[in-house]
Amino acid sequence: MNAMLHIHNGDSTAGTARQANIPGEHLAWREALVCGPAPGNLSEAEFLDVRARHLAGAYGVEIEKCTTELLAQHEALANFSDHEEVVLWFEHDLFCQVQLVYLLNWFSQRELGKAKLSLICIDKFPGIEDFRGLGQLNQDQLASLFPTRRKVASEQLNLGSNAWQAYASSTPTEIEALLKSDTSALPFLETALTKHLQRFPSVQNGLGRVANVGLELIADRYRRFKSLFPAFGKREPLYGFGDAQLFLELKRLANATRPLLTMTNGNDADPLNARQLLNTSFEVTDEGRAVMNGEQDFARLNGIDIWLGGVHLHGDEVEWRWDETQRKLMRTP
Repeated sequence: MNAMLHIHNGDSTAGTARQANIPGEHLAWREALVCGPAPGNLSEAEFLDVRARHLAGAYGVEIEKCTTELLAQHEALANFSDHEEVVLWFEHDLFCQVQLVYLLNWFSQRELGKAKLSLICIDKFPGIEDFRGLGQLNQDQLASLFPTRRKVASEQLNLGSNAWQAYASSTPTEIEALLKSDTSALPFLETALTKHLQRFPSVQNGLGRVANVGLELIADRYRRFKSLFPAFGKREPLYGFGDAQLFLELKRLANATRPLLTMTNGNDADPLNARQLLNTSFEVTDEGRAVMNGEQDFARLNGIDIWLGGVHLHGDEVEWRWDETQRKLMRTP
């Protein structure tokens, strides 16, 4: 029996943890549940099939590879009882919080038996002014967090399960209802889920916050993705997006029937090839400026077909929109 299983928020952190000789097996959680369909009314097998199809289509990877990797991850989870302790390593941003609540929900549905479940989840680190995530830490810094892990109590398991079920619900007001309850057991959850709600199309122009900020930055001076991506990360660090997630959102605007952006060197770019993404550039179209100014509505111009957690927005009208003034979701009559 290996005493510990560590589940990390990506390959970078998992690799550093191995080099730091933190004892146990280290599993890099390769998912991006913050993007694409995450419906909660499916069996685990059905859910993994939906996710594999999304990841294959979005990132240009063979579906067999996606399916194999997702199944391998869940096989490692299913063998958690082979370990005395399972340690979850995640951060404060939306990307990580969605992964975290998914895993907490998964564990909440199992008898842990003798296995102990622990959590390391931070939003800052001494000496790092602009902390973005665990991937910034070197071996010694990451190892220093290991003794700070805390046992996951029933409060965290229950809240994580409720949060995942709200995120995966087809009715996004379940998230708003959750946020009116006590979420202090997971101190970064409230802010992260609020950032998620802001991704819903705005009542002003039919675009969510990520797309609106992307347009604003491009219209300013950040036309090349090489400068745009770090500028977006500085402006919106709480999303925790990688370059691929931002690129795919902008590509959606560029490939719309009535595009808001023109894109150079981007249509054939591999979302997983950072060098190709860095060579991509964008320009805002006239219709893009009209949408930015609230004179046009992106969803009405182009229709919509996106998933935000368990919510599928599609058609010529948007069922749910975000009102930034009232800080709440509005349902279209």
